[in-house]
Order: sequence, then C-alpha cells, then structure tokens
Amino acid sequence: MIFTETKLKGAFVLDLEKRGDNRGFFSRTFCVNEFEAHGLNSRFVQGNMSHNVFKNTLRGMHYQTDGAEEVKLVRCTKGALLDVILDVRKDSPTFGKYFATELSEENGKQLYIPKGFAHGFLTLKDNSEIAYLVSEFYTPGKEKGIRWNDPFFKIEWPINDPILSDKDIAYDDYTE
Repeated sequence: MIFTETKLKGAFVLDLEKRGDNRGFFSRTFCVNEFEAHGLNSRFVQGNMSHNVFKNTLRGMHYQTDGAEEVKLVRCTKGALLDVILDVRKDSPTFGKYFATELSEENGKQLYIPKGFAHGFLTLKDNSEIAYLVSEFYTPGKEKGIRWNDPFFKIEWPINDPILSDKDIAYDDYTE
C-alpha cells in the first residue's frame, strides 16, 4: 500500500500496490505492520457495509464522542462515491477543515480516518457500496452529526439536492 497523508493531520489516502497478470491482480488492503510503521491505529473490532441504491445519496456527516470515537478504514467496493472527512478536534490546527476524495471500485483507494473526524459520503453511481473497518464497537447514544450543508463548515458538495435520511436532515446548525 502507498500511504499519502492528507492536508488533515493523521488522515491518509491509501493506494493499492497491485500485482497482476492476465488473470487480474492481487493487493493487500490492510497490513498491521504497514499501519504500525506509519504510526496508525491497526486495531479494528468491527466491519460495516453500506449499500446505496441511488446515485446522489448522501450519508453523513457522522462522528462518535465520549470514549466511543472511532478510527475508520473506508473503501468503496462497488460503484463510486465522494468521501468527505471533517476535522472536529477542537484543539487541532485544522479544526473545521475538510478533505474530499473519490473512492471507487475502479481506483481501489481507501481512506484512513483518525479519531476526531466526522465522516460522510455522496454516491456518484447507482448501487454503490462502501465497506469500512472501525476501531470501536458501535455505542448507541454516542453518535453525533453535522448537517451536510452546515453554514459553519461550508463543505462544497457537487450537488444541491441530495437524497438524505430524516436524521441527517434534522441536525441543527453547528455552534461552538
């Protein structure tokens, strides 16, 4: 894997190092030794998957608090999506900044998201799937969210009218 740190400290885009021939290719998507060599958390306790029927489905921006903060390793296994992370670490020099990248089944890229980030994505194709590993078990009551178009953070999405859940629509404006 090729690890490239984003403009948000601790967050990395991981490119596959494909070894292939006429049958296809092989590549590692996770290796404890490689993660530890880059100083990254390599303990994951749960794997999750999200299937999204329609293009322009937006999920997020979600994060966990109060000891349930998660490291995530995200990959698009079918279709394509714009994956977005937002630094919500109040003591971080990049607090309130976001990073967006396209993840697709074609490019095979992954996104390593450290604790203290909100995460969301917009599907760019019908029937897109995202698979991700998390470092903590889901804890009901410790999940929070930021509305996708919150005026404080000004995330630039390539759409004005995404498909949203009632929960994601209902988040109040962010206040410090």
